[in-house]
Amino acid sequence: MRRNSVHRVQALGLGAALVGWSFVGPRLPNRARSAAQAGLAGLLDLVAAAPLGLLPPRLWDGVRLGTAAGAAAATGVLAVTSVPAVRRSMAERKLPAAVSSWLAVQIPLGTVWAEEAAFRAALAAVAGRAYGASGGRLLQAVAFGLSHIVDARATGAPVLPTMLATGGAGWIFGWLADRSGSLSAPMLAHLAINESAAAAALIIQRRSQG
Repeated sequence: MRRNSVHRVQALGLGAALVGWSFVGPRLPNRARSAAQAGLAGLLDLVAAAPLGLLPPRLWDGVRLGTAAGAAAATGVLAVTSVPAVRRSMAERKLPAAVSSWLAVQIPLGTVWAEEAAFRAALAAVAGRAYGASGGRLLQAVAFGLSHIVDARATGAPVLPTMLATGGAGWIFGWLADRSGSLSAPMLAHLAINESAAAAALIIQRRSQG
């Protein structure tokens, strides 16, 4: 019982720390933030002894599932751009000045790797020891949703819907990781969503300016 209580304190503490970082991280310059988040996430995985499944054969299971999920997610993102309200939101979104760095470094490394390694690997592993696989997946999803409060405020998006949507995505990403046994599955799905949304915003803004 005592050991389980320690695991719960560790899980809740790590979840709170990740949410807290989401309020601190945006204060850093983009490049420094990406490097710091990626490095800290990797360190958390080592400390938590989180299984990543990034070596064969689990890697290939993750790639297959992640590719399928990513293709479906990207198709969905592109489909909703036909909704006028979504197009207006993308047209008004403030995009980074260094677009190539945003697409090639900040999204894959500073967002996708950092968030998947921190939430779906480190936090899920620690929380799973305390609350079981399902409870661990739920805790990391809740923390993931809460960690997007600052992003919602920065972009002018409604906070509660953003939290619910990202929390739901976090749960699905966790399911992909558990199902495949590899972090590559949620990484590929997450990457597809973010890159397709970024590309759609870029195209819409360039067309409106032209």
